[in-house]
Amino acid sequence: MTAPMNVGYDAILRVWQEADTVPEIEHAWLFDHLMPIGGDPDGPAFEGWTLLSALAAQTRRLRLGLLVTSNRFRPPAVLAKIATTVDVVSAGRLDFGIGVGSRPHPPAARREYPAHGLPFQDTADAVESLAEACTVIRRLWTEPAPFDFEGRHVRLTGAFGNPKPVQRPHPPLLIGGRAAATLRVAAEHADLWNIPGGDIEDAVARSALLDRYCARIGRDPASIVRSMHLGVSYEDPAGARAAIAAATAAGFTHVVLGLPAPYPRGVARWVADELIRPSQDPGAPTG
Repeated sequence: MTAPMNVGYDAILRVWQEADTVPEIEHAWLFDHLMPIGGDPDGPAFEGWTLLSALAAQTRRLRLGLLVTSNRFRPPAVLAKIATTVDVVSAGRLDFGIGVGSRPHPPAARREYPAHGLPFQDTADAVESLAEACTVIRRLWTEPAPFDFEGRHVRLTGAFGNPKPVQRPHPPLLIGGRAAATLRVAAEHADLWNIPGGDIEDAVARSALLDRYCARIGRDPASIVRSMHLGVSYEDPAGARAAIAAATAAGFTHVVLGLPAPYPRGVARWVADELIRPSQDPGAPTG
């Protein structure tokens, strides 16, 4: 993952194109913020979906997505169209990440809403809106005829998605978040569920809660891939390897490694040699 804040486009493109040649790296991610949430608060921050489309056009192999889209930023029918466009541009490589959106903390994340004239729903409404968005987006991706939708938060008349995504029946849907209410939405809609790392015991407890929500609606919990985001320090690869080992031992088989900027030359190969390959083969030498 390359967070597109306080960094230039050329640097992100360089890392993604290098990663595209490294088979050990399976997927690449951006985030979805309109202003920096770390470092210089007045520094550059690129819009996630337009940047993702540009990177999709200049890579060939990597699966790609946003970790995760803020459902508060864009109307879901418009978001479905944006995501379809990226899936087409990438020839079917999109993993569609979505979540409720920024919580009130840290304040750096909350400020982007009034700065862009966007409303900030309370948590209960935002979670309910996320559930409706997931329903509508999937229908726009799959239904062959126009439809109407009357929800509490989403209301559509004659909604129709054309073209459809390349992937059938639709791109994998990743829901990010740790709150119980979000996990209920994930149980119903997610193909993958992502949680930020750092507290492995909490992540395990949240994963078990997701299992229980799946059981309540008759869904096999194993049908949802468990994903974890882990921060990386270039000075401490051993720490990152330990975090990867703990995550995978806990059942989180989809691991997203957050790379801090500035990115060293050859960072994608470094990730493969120092982090991924040793984690797949603990006896492999590192250098």
